[in-house]
Amino acid sequence: MDEVEFKVWIFCRTVGRAFWETPLLELIARGTILYFGILILMRFMPRRAGAELATMDLVFLLLIAEAAAHALGDYTTVADGLIVTLTLMGWNYLLNFLSFYVPFIERLASAPPLQVIRNGELLRRNMRREFLTEEELMHHLRHQGVEQIKDVKAAYIEGEGQITLISHKQDGK
Repeated sequence: MDEVEFKVWIFCRTVGRAFWETPLLELIARGTILYFGILILMRFMPRRAGAELATMDLVFLLLIAEAAAHALGDYTTVADGLIVTLTLMGWNYLLNFLSFYVPFIERLASAPPLQVIRNGELLRRNMRREFLTEEELMHHLRHQGVEQIKDVKAAYIEGEGQITLISHKQDGK
């Protein structure tokens, strides 16, 4: 190796180390494991835990915030944080894209709706599964203009946590 090649090699090693210190594949693996790990864990949480965000979006926002926080402090370079953030963004985009075109992926990523009222009767077992009290349900029904449970033909907790309903009035009765 001549002197010029040596200087180029030293420059690349120095700039590369200054640009990111953690190995690139390790950063990508960390982002991937975190994204899918938290996504899987979120499927076991009650639907209302994410307010009205889809689970994938909630996981994405949490991890982006975490990666950005590390970029500001824990990682030794900003590029480390950017690589993890880009990895998270890539997985989020790919999972959203696949869930749109592949129904199986959508079923894995998003919880199906859970019925909590059927023909004016509370389905208490489903309410217990989601830790939904009658008072909380009534609060949501009043926000949608329904005063009594008997006026509801069906109510569901959607996969992203929102409560939707079909009233007997909407049904034409």
